[in-house]
This record gives sequence, C-alpha cells and structure tokens, in this order.
Amino acid sequence: MTTTTLAVLVPLLPFLGALAGLLLGRTAPGFARPLAVLPTLASLALAVTVAARQGGGAPADAATELTPTGSVPIELALHIDGFAALTAVVVATVATCVQIYSTGYLRDDPRYPSYAALVSLFTSAMLLVVYTGDLMVLLVGWEVMGICSYFLVGHYWETPEARAASLKAFLVTKLGDVPFLIGLFALAADTGSFRITRILGAVEHGGIDHPTLIALLLLAGVAGKSAQFPLHTWLPDAMAGPTPVSALIHAATMVAAGVYFVARLLPLFEASQAAMTVLAVMAAVTMTGSAVAALAQDDIKRVLAYSTIGQLGYMTGALAVADRGAAVFHLLSHGAFKALLFLAAGVIIHAAGTNSLAAMSRMSHLRDRVPDAYWTMTVALLALAAIPPFSGFFTKEAVLGVAEHVVTGHTEHAPAAAGWIVLLAGLLTALLTAAYATRLWLLAFRGSGTEAPDHGRQPLTMTTVLWVLAVPSLAFGGFAFPVLPDWFDGQDLTPTLTTSVLGTGVALVGGIVTYATWRHTTAHGLRVPLGAVAAHPEGDAGQVEAEAIASHEPAYGAVAYAADPSDPGRLLLGRLHRHAAVGFHLDAVYSALFVRPVRAGASLVRFLDREVVDTYVRGAGTLPRWLGAAVRRAQTGNLQTYVSALLAGTVVLAVAAVLVATGA
Repeated sequence: MTTTTLAVLVPLLPFLGALAGLLLGRTAPGFARPLAVLPTLASLALAVTVAARQGGGAPADAATELTPTGSVPIELALHIDGFAALTAVVVATVATCVQIYSTGYLRDDPRYPSYAALVSLFTSAMLLVVYTGDLMVLLVGWEVMGICSYFLVGHYWETPEARAASLKAFLVTKLGDVPFLIGLFALAADTGSFRITRILGAVEHGGIDHPTLIALLLLAGVAGKSAQFPLHTWLPDAMAGPTPVSALIHAATMVAAGVYFVARLLPLFEASQAAMTVLAVMAAVTMTGSAVAALAQDDIKRVLAYSTIGQLGYMTGALAVADRGAAVFHLLSHGAFKALLFLAAGVIIHAAGTNSLAAMSRMSHLRDRVPDAYWTMTVALLALAAIPPFSGFFTKEAVLGVAEHVVTGHTEHAPAAAGWIVLLAGLLTALLTAAYATRLWLLAFRGSGTEAPDHGRQPLTMTTVLWVLAVPSLAFGGFAFPVLPDWFDGQDLTPTLTTSVLGTGVALVGGIVTYATWRHTTAHGLRVPLGAVAAHPEGDAGQVEAEAIASHEPAYGAVAYAADPSDPGRLLLGRLHRHAAVGFHLDAVYSALFVRPVRAGASLVRFLDREVVDTYVRGAGTLPRWLGAAVRRAQTGNLQTYVSALLAGTVVLAVAAVLVATGA
C-alpha cells in the first residue's frame, strides 16, 4: 500500500471504531472496550509506518476534488511532511494510552461506551487536522473536536460544574471560530484555493492582498482552540470532565490544533510583522499569567490546566519568532509529559475514590500509597520544569534559543521586538514553572493534609500506561534533537549555551526558593484563625489562609485551622494569591462586559415582546371580540324577537327610502 493510502486509514480507523461503538455500545456493551482500544492501536501502528516511510523526506501529496463548488474547489487532500508525520504519531500514541487507561479508570461507569466512542471520534478529528492538505477539510476536523469536547467535558452531566464547563468550552471556542471562518474565506478569496500548498505558493509570490487582517482573524480562532489569552478561560473549567479526557485535550488534540495550524501556515503570518508582534504579545501574556495562576491553584488538575496554557504559550512564542521547528518540537515533548501528568493525577484521584479530593491541601502520604504515580509524576514534573536531561529541557531551550537568535540579529524572519518579548517572558515563565511544579510535588506527595480513604491498588492498565509515557518524558528530547532537523526543514534544534544556562538557572532558583518557602512554612506552622474561616461560608480555606498571611494576622492559641498550612504558593504570591487563584478575575470581567449586557438585552426584548407587541396583538383582537359578543347577544333563539327585529328593520328601510325619494 502507498504512503497516502496508509495515511487515509490513520484517521479512518478511529472514526469507524467510534461509529461501531455508538451503534453497539448499548446493545452489546462487551464490545465497547475492544472497539475503543483496537482501532486506535491499529491507527498508531499505521501512523508509525507512515512516519517511517516519510522519513523526513519530501512531502507526500495527494488530492481529489470532493465536490464542485464553483470558483473555489474543496478537495480531499493529504499533505504529509515531517511535522505531520511526527505529530500524528504523538496524537495516536496519547489517544491509545488514554483509551487503555480509561478501561480501568471508568470500568464501573455506565456511560463508558459512549465516552469511548467520543474519544475515538475526537482522535479521528485531530488526525484529520494533522494530515489534511485542504483548509475546509481541516475545518471539519476542527469543529468535530469542538463538539466532542462539549460532550466529553460534560460527561458527568449530573453535576452543575460539568454542565457549565462544557457549555463554556463550547461557547468560548466558538467565539474564536467565527473570525477564524471569516479568515479562511478571505484567504481563499485572495488565493482562489483552500489547498495549503497553493496558499503557501501564493504567499511566496506576494499573492495575499490583506495578510495582516487575515492573520489576525485566524489568530482569533487559534486563541480559542489553543486556550491563549484572552480566550483561555474555558480550559481550567474543563477539568470538570473525566481525567483521561483532560489528558487527551491537553496533550495531543484540541489545544494542540491551533499551534499546529499556525505552524502549517507560518509563512502567511510571517508576511505581516504586526501579526507576528501580536502573536508574541499574546504568547508572553499567556505564559506568564498562566504560570502565576498555576502557583495559586489548590486543585491538582487546575494547576496542570494552567500549566498547559503556559506551555502552549511557549509554542506560540516560538512561532512568533518564525521557527515552527522549535514550536512543534516542544509540542511533541509536551504531549508526552503532560499526558503523563494528567494520567498520574487520575491515579491519585482514583485512589481517593472521588474527584472531589483533587485538592492538594487535603493530600497526605501519597508517596507510599501510589508509588507508580509518585515516580512517574516526578519524571514528568522534572520535564515540565525543563531540568536537564529530561525532555522538556531540550524542547524549551529550543524555543528560548530561537528567540535569542532573533534578538542577536541572526535571523530576520521576525521583528526584534517579538524576540525580546518571547525571550524575557520565556525566562520568567521558566522560573514560575519550576516553582509551581515543585509546589505541586511537595503538596501532593509530602503534604500534611487530611488523609483520604485508601481504595486499594490501581488497575494494571492505568499504572502500565504511566510507565510507557515516562520513557519519552525522560528521553525524547535528548535522543530527538540530533535527528529531528532532517524532519523539520533542516532547522537546528541544538540548545545554545546562553539560554541553557539562563533557563536552567532560573528554573533551579524557582524550585529551590519554593522548597525553602515550604520548609519555612512547615517549620513555623503558619495557621489561620477559626474566625477567618467563619467569615468565608463557601469554605475556601486556601483563600482564607492566603488573606490571613498577606495581612499578617497573628496565629491565635488553640483554635481550629483551615487547610494545609505548608503551601508555599500563598506566601510567595502574598496579596496577589487571591487574584491569581481566580484567574485574575477575567471571568468576572467577561461577565460584566458581555454576559450581563446580553442578558439585559434579552430581558428588554422579552419585555418589549410581552408588554408592547403582545399588547398590540391583544388590541387587534379586541374589536372583533366585541362585535362577536354583540352578534352573539342577538342570537336569542326567540321567534318573536326575530320577527320584531325584522319589522323594525323594514320600517327603518322604508323611512330611509322615503327620505331618499323626497330629497331627490
């Protein structure tokens, strides 16, 4: 079979598995697990085969017209280069791990068949985005992922949090998709095609009339899908869904789609320095703001959610300095260690028996209870913090290295301002990333919170997946960076000395300072008075403690205290903590700017419809109703009345006739 034929089967097999799972899930639930795992596993094997055949050589292209549309045809096209081949392998690997893991994590869930089918459909849609060479076909996969995320995030629809999170994820991403769609049509109008290769050819020959406008419209969709500022607020709330879904969304699908899209069309964005600068600012604000927010979260999954937003900021930062090799390199590495982090967090939650005990302030003695999660999560956190020789070090240093090249003038593909923005924000984020990674490790595995009930050992399918993902989290970067230039347009990914020293140095400072702060808070036993807890009926003990520490309230005698007193994030952030814990109130801002005005407008329309329009409608019916009532009164059924009325009418007509004749 040819490479392109095999590539067609890669997204097709999970799609067929999803279709079969939806059809047979209720009637034959015993087939749900094989239909979830086997097609995805076969897709992984085919993706590896496609990558081996592609081998970093010339792109493989194939196309057939899908349907005649008139001026701009839509084609079922494939474009498989080194980026696409490797990204598909990562997507299929993470999806396979998630499906295997879910067989244990959701083994008692009555809705597992529909869940597994949606995960397969999600995987198929992302693989379609990766392999396709036509933007309209890409849009199909783009939107299918959006609807799948809506259903999967809302899997536990019995809870109001899951329902609200799924609706928020859908609406926020759709808010970005509207300008994204307009940008696609504008791009096709300028180039006369949706084919990626033809569009890039038109860009090369200056065939784009409005590159800045089109690039900014497309960036709106990218910001929504890849959770970049200011459309990132849906991602932390999406943690209400099952943990394996979080791993899939954060590591290999949906949020990676936006980064991959920009990497595919990077020459288009390079045609506008304004767009590249906007992309750099968006990346800088995203990575630094999300890192500070992660340092303030108590829920372990929300820490990882903000971490994902920040790491995606690194990828968009690399794109802002015109290096898609570094961006996709970090995307591949991040897919492994972020999937591992979420699945290890799922083991912790599964061990506690409930999703409500994901708060790190309540965790205790987990190192001995979940040793597999402890060791593998340690590896993943070291990769996240970019500590050598773990994979995150090589990929994050690749991003910082290309930013340095722009700053020092070694490349002219991006404005120098973008280089400075990405470099400085990247170093600050490296410091903060190491800080919140260290904090997570300390609170989760060495915390002194309330010990949750022990629900025994975890299923082998869950723990095995952790060790499988630990291998690339440890070794991917070191083994890959000498080889990947052949796959990534020959771009050098070797870490530079300056950024390696700076990046590793600030990461070590962040980790050491956080550890020292944790030791300090543990030794001095910072506490929060009971009265402060009573003043916060919602029971947000972490916020209470942060406010108490920030205001230097004394610790009073023998009273009850709130939460875990050894959280270093509260002391490090001080008064900033309570703002960072709620995402710097962006949801409140959006509510004031958009939600409340829309609701007020809806209330006005409802009032006008009910009190004005309905009044006219009711008035229009009043006169006929009165006439009908008068006629109804005349219908008495009495013969004498009818004869009298007839005689009276005759007399009136006779008088009228006489008057008319006299007048004539």
